[in-house]
Amino acid sequence: MRNKMVLFEVVRTALTIAIALLLGYLILIFATDDPNTAFKWFIYGPISRLRRFVELLNRATPLIFTGLAVSIVFQAEIFNIGAEGQLFFGAVAATFAALYFPQIPFLHVIIVLIFAMAAGGLWAAVPAYMKAKWNASELVSSLMMNYVAFYLGLYIINYHMRDVNAGFLVSYKFPRTAWLPRLLRRYNLYPGIFIALGFAILVWFFLYRTKYGYELRMVGKNKEFARFSGIKVENVIIYSQIISGMVAGLAGAVEIMGLYKRFVWQMTPGYGFDGIIVALLARNNPLAVIPAAFLVAYMRTGALIMGRMTGIAPEIVMMLQAIIILLITAEAFLSFWKKRIIEKAAMEQEEKK
Repeated sequence: MRNKMVLFEVVRTALTIAIALLLGYLILIFATDDPNTAFKWFIYGPISRLRRFVELLNRATPLIFTGLAVSIVFQAEIFNIGAEGQLFFGAVAATFAALYFPQIPFLHVIIVLIFAMAAGGLWAAVPAYMKAKWNASELVSSLMMNYVAFYLGLYIINYHMRDVNAGFLVSYKFPRTAWLPRLLRRYNLYPGIFIALGFAILVWFFLYRTKYGYELRMVGKNKEFARFSGIKVENVIIYSQIISGMVAGLAGAVEIMGLYKRFVWQMTPGYGFDGIIVALLARNNPLAVIPAAFLVAYMRTGALIMGRMTGIAPEIVMMLQAIIILLITAEAFLSFWKKRIIEKAAMEQEEKK
C-alpha cells in the first residue's frame, strides 16, 4: 500500500503542475500576441544556455535550505514561519564573522558558517522557548521575530559594518578567505548547491535514522501519544525549531558568501517564505525538497527569461505558484483515487486473514 500511496502523491503532484502550466499558457494567450514564443522561453529558457542553467542552480540553493528548515518544524506539526528572519539574521552574523575574525584560509569560511548557524538557531530559540514554556503561538511569535531580525540586522549593518564609500547600504566587502570559491571561471557558480544537497541528506538521516528525528516525527503525528510514550514533548518543540533556525541561518551565509561577497540586502529576500512553498510541495520530505526547490527555481528563472525576451511581466509565475499550492493542499483533489487505494488495501488485508 505504501508504494501505491507514493505513486498517488507523485501523480497528484505531476497533474497539479500540468494544470498550472496549462492555465499559465491560457493566461499568456490573453497577455501577448505570440503566446507560443513566450511559453517556449518560460519552459526552455532555464536550460537554453549554461549561464542560465547556472542562474537556475544559484536560485535553487537558498530554496533547498529554507525548504529543509521549514520541513523540519512542519514534521513536528509546529507552524514556525520564522525562516525569513533566521536567514536574514544568519547573514548579518556571517558578515560580522567575515569582517572581524582572523583571515585564515579555509578555517575562516568554517567560522563564518558556524556563526550564521548559531545566529539562526538563537533567533529560532525565542519562539521555541515561548511555545514550550507558555504555549505561546509560534505562528505569531516567529512572524513577529522576522520584523525584529530585519530592523535589528539593518541597524547593525548600517552603524557598525557599512561601507560608506559604496553609495548605498551595503557592508564592507568580505576578505577573500571568507569567500566561497567560484567553480566556473566565466560563470558565477559557487559550491552552495552542493552544500545544500549535502544538508538535504543530513536532514533526511536526522529525521529518519536517529532517535531525535523519530521523537520529532512522533510529536508531529500525535503529541499526546508521544508524551504517554515517554517523549519529552517540550524538548522536542525547542530543539526542532533551533535546528530549523540553524539551517535557515546557514542559507543566508551561503548566499552572501557565494554570490555577493558582502551583505547587500536592504529588504528581506523572501527565501524563508518560499521555503514554505517548497516544503508543502515536498510533503515535508527532506529528499523531496530538492526537486521541489528546483521546480520553484525553474519557474522563477523561466519567468525572468521570458520577461527579458518577450517583455511579459515575470510576475505570472506567482499565479502559477498559487494554483499549485491550492491544488497540492486541497485534500479533495483526486480523493476518490486515494479512497479506492485504501479500500483495496483493506480488502486485500481481510482476504489474507
